[in-house]
Amino acid sequence: MFTMFLPSFQRLAPLLPVMLLSLRAAPADGVAAPTRTFTQTDPLTGGTLECDRCPPGTYLRSSCSSTHRSDCARCPPGSFTELWNHVRSCLRCRPCGQKQVVKKPCAADSDCQCECEQGYYYRKNDDACLRHGECRPGRGVLTQGTADEDTVCHICPNGTFSDAVSAHQNCTNHTSCEAAGLRPALAGSTWHDSVCISCKKLRDGADYLKKILPTFFGHAKMSLRRLRRIVHNLPSEDGKKQAGTSELNLKDVKVRLDAWIASATAKQIRQLPAALTKAGANGSGERLHNKLQRIDSNLNKLCALGNEEDVALMSD
Repeated sequence: MFTMFLPSFQRLAPLLPVMLLSLRAAPADGVAAPTRTFTQTDPLTGGTLECDRCPPGTYLRSSCSSTHRSDCARCPPGSFTELWNHVRSCLRCRPCGQKQVVKKPCAADSDCQCECEQGYYYRKNDDACLRHGECRPGRGVLTQGTADEDTVCHICPNGTFSDAVSAHQNCTNHTSCEAAGLRPALAGSTWHDSVCISCKKLRDGADYLKKILPTFFGHAKMSLRRLRRIVHNLPSEDGKKQAGTSELNLKDVKVRLDAWIASATAKQIRQLPAALTKAGANGSGERLHNKLQRIDSNLNKLCALGNEEDVALMSD
């Protein structure tokens, strides 16, 4: 009876080393180990073979047979395999996308890892790198953006301010006018610093208001259309309106505003609240007018007739 199975045993004998090498002990933690063998038909005998898979970083150059084991070759540069496999060629390494840089280069056993370049973060819903958000005046950077997270802003707490549009700047403490030997003409707010004066070098109240105007326009929420109208109506010495404002983009508007502020006289600064109202920015015009009145009032209280008493000022 034994002789009936002898031919079959003789056919299987050459496969025993391959089959024994393919056995793997079960892991102690109970987690299934990766499958490291695969089955195929022997082209010579028609029997079923259990062949070794190739380890990560390699591919199957030729399958096993009844006489030899699987032949694995290392992935060539620019390609990889991450799992035990029996593929005939490695996968191509992916290129990094727009606004991405290489975090970890491609290796034979791992694909290239990319991350957003500095100043950008990855948003999954868009599958794209987006520029970090910037905090407007009045808000500071609570957490700076990373390659995976956007900037987090917060409203500046009492006693602090932020006067910049920035993805990095946090809130700064208000200047103490008294500590600097000066007097407070205007208390600091969330979006501008304290405005300090010296009664020995007193100037027009409009000149002190001028200091906060660049930030004022950055803090105010105005549409581009409204800003164009404001630029068109900016006070001038000859009373003429600025031309060519209807096609200005946001950057050009800012350039025009900054240039006007730099050259504006005290008289023109005093006309600005009315110009804002005329352009339809009634709320902004009123706020600016109130700040100018507050400065004028405090100048009179602090410096008129040699008055050196401290005055409690209302904050914004």
